[in-house]
Amino acid sequence: MTTTAIIVAAGRGTRAGGDTPKQWQKLRGKTIAARAMRPFADHPAITQLILVVHPDDAPSLWADTPAATVVAGGATRQESVLAGLNAAKGATQVLIHDAARPMLRTAVIDAVLKVLDHHPGAAPAIPVTDTLWHGADDTVIGTQDRADLYRAQTPQGFHRAPLLAAHLACKTEATDDVTVARAAGMHVAIVAGDEDNIKITTPGDFARAEQQMGSNMDIRCGNGYDVHRFGPGDHVWLCGVKVPFERSLQGHSDADVGMHAVTDAIYGALGMGDIGQHFPPSDPQWKGAESHIFLSHAVALAAENGYGISNIDCTLVCEFPKIGPHQPAMKAALAQILGLGADRISVKATTSERLGFTGRGEGIAALATATLVKP
Repeated sequence: MTTTAIIVAAGRGTRAGGDTPKQWQKLRGKTIAARAMRPFADHPAITQLILVVHPDDAPSLWADTPAATVVAGGATRQESVLAGLNAAKGATQVLIHDAARPMLRTAVIDAVLKVLDHHPGAAPAIPVTDTLWHGADDTVIGTQDRADLYRAQTPQGFHRAPLLAAHLACKTEATDDVTVARAAGMHVAIVAGDEDNIKITTPGDFARAEQQMGSNMDIRCGNGYDVHRFGPGDHVWLCGVKVPFERSLQGHSDADVGMHAVTDAIYGALGMGDIGQHFPPSDPQWKGAESHIFLSHAVALAAENGYGISNIDCTLVCEFPKIGPHQPAMKAALAQILGLGADRISVKATTSERLGFTGRGEGIAALATATLVKP
């Protein structure tokens, strides 16, 4: 038997909130999808990993996921699963898992694989124990017998050939692959699910997942501070955005004071010095360098050491130029480099009430704080 795991990550997940689909949001420094994929990547029986993504999603979103064959999904879940099945040409059996289930344990995978030795399909589920009501207009109008009712989970496992045929023949929309398989007459066995194998659907599910992961985290905070003076020019670079102005900031690089402060905050949280140590101003190769180079290096260094960036807070101190009109663009520029949702990045500005060098309009200062988390 050769087994391929297909991770379906093409949905939009709007109920979870945030600026990005839920599967690409971070849970303790790693994307939900990366955590959902890891048990399959580490399982000795899985020979191939396929990640099905939305055609509009950028590769940067799944940069932290285990190595996988990436294919474009479709407009519906069934179309996305079918794309994964078509890519799993060498597999005799497949496990199909929702990218929004990051808390999967290896024991559930083992249980599904064991039953697949004797059945064409197998899926984990939890028996329903709560009383079930029928309701209308926020009023109970009846009850539902809970006997023989289960809450379905993934991964759902199948022999590939009959499931592929079932998907090709299915003409109605289904919410999972068991429904598609049963419509084609396939027998699907139930295996024991796991209460912790939750699906991230609403904002509260993130907190529930955090609680399940326990509290043994390494959380670090770092501060960054930078200053650049004004000189001749017609623009300033601030947090990755070119802002038209009657003067420019002076420095060895592009003098992006905001991005420099954020970069130093990350280095500081790691206990690894500052920009000057990693990119010495005495080295001519960094003359006029764009500051995203420095920030990208800090982000990569954090990842190499097992840390995810939880959030960034940056304050620009200046009398001018006006920062407010450019804040959304600054947050977006930082978000792209940091791999974070814009809701985890703060860029704000304040004056120094005309006191000091910033108050006299001689330059701009920036302060930043970075929070890093290692699960």
